[in-house]
Amino acid sequence: MPMPTPFYLALIDKYYAGSPELKHVLLTHSRQVADRALAIVARHPEWVESGAVDPQFVEEAAMLHDIGIIYCDAPKIYCMGPHKYIEHGYLGAELLRQEGLDKHALVAERHTGTGITLDQIYREDLPLPERNYCPESIEEKVICYADKFYSKSHLGEEVALSKIKANIWRYGHDAVVRWNELEALCG
Repeated sequence: MPMPTPFYLALIDKYYAGSPELKHVLLTHSRQVADRALAIVARHPEWVESGAVDPQFVEEAAMLHDIGIIYCDAPKIYCMGPHKYIEHGYLGAELLRQEGLDKHALVAERHTGTGITLDQIYREDLPLPERNYCPESIEEKVICYADKFYSKSHLGEEVALSKIKANIWRYGHDAVVRWNELEALCG
């Protein structure tokens, strides 16, 4: 008897059926992120034993964290939507909430960069609803961290840690502090 399709794949199929190239990008990137996040969780059995982390949820949320890219404009990775790419997190969160996946929505909303603060939204005049977008739970932090190692524009390649750190410096001291906290937790 064949294994049933995981719900997250069925959900991606639902929204990405008309965009096979983008679906491939999303699935490849998300699988890389999920595998790294699960490897991090495996190194910390105490998280699972305490109930702080559910490995099944980590896999699901990692596979869905970028579902909002379909609404954004990034032609190099086949995104042809009307929104700025920075909006993909909250747009994906709205989609996931409509599907009844509130906890998964928080991961989508909070995974961009090392998180986006309300101050950053004001300072950089970002086109985001005014709220804090920084990861809070261990699960959110693990997925946010794992995401930084994989680019959707260079599928299959791992981003070097030195390149990740150099990129984070562009977003200021607070972003670096948040990265250092993620690295201490997950690295």
